[in-house]
Amino acid sequence: MARRLLVAALAVAITLIPSAAAQTHIPSASARAHVPPAVAHTQSWQHVPVPAEVRPQAGLNEAVALGPDQAWAVGAEAVGREAPGFPMVLRWDGTAWQRQSLTGIGWQGELLSIGATSPTEVWAVGRDTAGGSHLLRFDGTAWTEDLPPSDVVLTKVVTGGGETWLIGSRGGAQALLRRDGNNWRDVPVPPGSVYGLHVLAADDVWAAGETGSGAAVSHWDGQAWQQTIVDGAPRSAVGSVVAVSPTEVWAGGTAGFIGGPPGRPIPPLLVRWDGQTWSRVSMPTDFGGINSLTPGPSGGLGWVSVTRSLKWDTSGGTSKLVPGPDFLAWNGQSFTEHSEPAVPGEGDSSLLRLAPVPGTESVWSVGRATVPDGTFAPRILRFG
Repeated sequence: MARRLLVAALAVAITLIPSAAAQTHIPSASARAHVPPAVAHTQSWQHVPVPAEVRPQAGLNEAVALGPDQAWAVGAEAVGREAPGFPMVLRWDGTAWQRQSLTGIGWQGELLSIGATSPTEVWAVGRDTAGGSHLLRFDGTAWTEDLPPSDVVLTKVVTGGGETWLIGSRGGAQALLRRDGNNWRDVPVPPGSVYGLHVLAADDVWAAGETGSGAAVSHWDGQAWQQTIVDGAPRSAVGSVVAVSPTEVWAGGTAGFIGGPPGRPIPPLLVRWDGQTWSRVSMPTDFGGINSLTPGPSGGLGWVSVTRSLKWDTSGGTSKLVPGPDFLAWNGQSFTEHSEPAVPGEGDSSLLRLAPVPGTESVWSVGRATVPDGTFAPRILRFG
């Protein structure tokens, strides 16, 4: 992937963006949507332990849920100890996470992404130490290697609307592929880079990414892509998009930024489409990267996760950076701030990848947490 972003999630049907909106729109600060803080929520995020048999120094990259009693998470374990680690799959059975057997899968590396259209069709994308791509499939009984598309370096699998799509590259150029029966078919690629997809149907797909002109969102109608620049600042990019209706689409990532406080953290970028233009949405955090946007049970935007969140504290007459919210819950009008729970012996998460549980208010977050000895540990959190 051209750039390592702190980004990535999804929701309901939407139509093609009007061509009149295809021009870059960067609203002024006064014109940007303002989101007031909300009343504190009674629920909170809880830490859920990983299985005891997971080998030390493991991390999770992504999760998918099919219901309250079935979810999957992928990553790698024994990284740096039995370098460079081994692919890892965890499964939630409604009570606890269990480490899954990968019999016959002996390569070293990690699993990057996972998606599912049913309990008998779960896909995972991985990368071995030589840079080779691996495509794994679960048929309801066991995980097996599936033949990946020829000459494609895979980075992500995305499911939705009964569809399965792959993101990767071929010969240094971006590649998108769609599952068609038992085959993978190439799909044209919009200009620039694509980091995340929201797949609603074969002819209704949204792509989040960037171009040389800035952060971009594109819509596929089954025949062609129509692209808009959502933020024209240098270095801005979006990696997650949620489509709610023809007049409500959200995208999140990082804003372009030069200079700033020590360490030069980059501000998060959250934008909203109203059917005519994209507008920046203000957030109760000043720095960090939006990892995920994910829908709620009604199909509207539900949650935003922000990695390495920081905000300015001006109390006491001085300005200083303090930790900001890790999760933002959207109720249709405003955000409620949430922080990840403290876990004994571990630091904060360096990745917060969201996975909603269909038909419920529950949401999973997976990633990896820092550990005082300079290593890392797998992190699983749940809301609801």
